[in-house]
Amino acid sequence: MSVVPYFSSSSTVWKSVEWVFGIEEVGYTGWEISADGNYRLDDPEKKRAVLDVIESTHLDVTVHAPYADLNLASINDPIWQESVHQLCACVEHAADLTDRVTIHPGYLSPAGKLLPEKVWSLQKEALRVLGACGIEHGVKVCLENMINIPEFLCHDPDELLGITEGIEGVGVTFDLGHANTVRAVNGFLAHIGDADHLHIHDNHGTSDEHLALGAGTIDWEKVGRVVAQGYRGKVAVVEGRNLDEARESLAVFRRRFV
Repeated sequence: MSVVPYFSSSSTVWKSVEWVFGIEEVGYTGWEISADGNYRLDDPEKKRAVLDVIESTHLDVTVHAPYADLNLASINDPIWQESVHQLCACVEHAADLTDRVTIHPGYLSPAGKLLPEKVWSLQKEALRVLGACGIEHGVKVCLENMINIPEFLCHDPDELLGITEGIEGVGVTFDLGHANTVRAVNGFLAHIGDADHLHIHDNHGTSDEHLALGAGTIDWEKVGRVVAQGYRGKVAVVEGRNLDEARESLAVFRRRFV
């Protein structure tokens, strides 16, 4: 199997970090840290707790940057500056652990909807700053496609690849669960060779449920075949809700991603 499975759960960010030992016990190769709440890497005490757990396992690591209340496309300059600052800090601290950090794109605020070209420009500029930060610290910053909320940027592969094109240090994370909510799984699979990182989880095509693989409507037999044949990355992160569902997802992964 050329693609290895990691597990992540954003629903655990306010829990004690000890649950992570279960990721290895279930059988995953790595952990994608949702670097928010109790897992913020720019907080020395919280980072130390994360490192203590990692050092006590054989898990490899990638990182998902914080996104709560941040907006890389905000037309409110102090908010934009703070959003870029927090993500740069995450990239810098994540460099001790990984060479991949996933970030969310910004979104159109009510005021931003009146200035779509400015919003696009601000998102591009944020990516240039983050890409330069990534290069400095040896990390590829990977922009992720979003769910079916109209205000978000980057719902489809053309927009995701278009906004990142030509920006040094920046790649893309394909989230196939997100893609299913906008009926774009096949569109993203058609570009699977462009993906630098991969998130997988299931849903019924209407909301971002983060179900176990096989519990929704995504055709994992097709997805697994296309990924195995064309994905240039090494990792597929199962983004789940709990370790019981992580076990269910891993069983599907081992059958389909071969």
